[in-house]
Amino acid sequence: MHNLRPLRNRLLAAALLASVFSVAPMRAHAASKEIIELQTQVQQLMDMMQRLQSTMDTRFGVIQHLVEQTADNANRMTTAVDALQQKIATQNETISGKVDAGVGQVQSVSDSVEELKSRLDKLQKSVQDLQGQLQNMQAQPVPQQTAPGATGSPTQPAGPGATGATGPTGAATSPAPAANQAPPLQDTFQAGVRDFNGARYSVAQGEFQDVIQYYPQDDMAGTAQFYLGEIAYRTQDYPTALKAYNMVLESYPTNAKGPAAQLHKGFALLQLAKKPAGIQELRSLIQHHPQTPEAAQARTKLNALGIKIAAPGPTH
Repeated sequence: MHNLRPLRNRLLAAALLASVFSVAPMRAHAASKEIIELQTQVQQLMDMMQRLQSTMDTRFGVIQHLVEQTADNANRMTTAVDALQQKIATQNETISGKVDAGVGQVQSVSDSVEELKSRLDKLQKSVQDLQGQLQNMQAQPVPQQTAPGATGSPTQPAGPGATGATGPTGAATSPAPAANQAPPLQDTFQAGVRDFNGARYSVAQGEFQDVIQYYPQDDMAGTAQFYLGEIAYRTQDYPTALKAYNMVLESYPTNAKGPAAQLHKGFALLQLAKKPAGIQELRSLIQHHPQTPEAAQARTKLNALGIKIAAPGPTH
């Protein structure tokens, strides 16, 4: 009995060891299966990440292509706008030059019309003076004739209406010529306009100066002063042109050339790089003479400089 107990213990120990060894492979097999499943899931996640990365790359490429197309379109649009702006500026300069030439021609025609009007007025005045003299001559009494052999001499009309005077010998004497006789106003001014249009500026300058010297109070003196400014402007003597235009505006404020003088004064200031003063002069012209052709030129020039000036509304 005593010998059986150790044997039984040995058998139990052997059975326990057998059970342990039999359970260990089962657990190892289960752990290996879980690892494989985990690896499979990890591989699936990696595949999903790769597909997502590929999708993102494709979409990013599409977006980048769209951005490049948009940038190209914007560059082409900018180039087209720049070309259009340059074309508009060129057209504005061309139109401004044509308008200047047209205004010069209109000014010449206007001067010719003014000259014709002045000549007609002077002609009418001369006719009236002749009619008055004729009436005075008809109203004067006829001088009495002396009898033959009489020693007295016929009476002569005296006073302001007398046409001449007699000297000691009885011969009529003519009046002495006036010193420094002034040249004819109309002929001198018209000759100056012709020489100005023919670009004979030195000759025209002398003729206009004669008009101002001998007829300073006449309205044509203001026009002659304007043409002196035009001569200086065309020969690029802008400081002298400014002085002439200021003389027209200050000494002849009602002269018809006032708006043109103010317009070209603004242009001369711009040529002298005095942009604020030139812009102010053109603005003043538009404000005081809004309906004149010179105001339209001033608006065109300011618009070309990037200063938007609206055209005046219709007058009622």
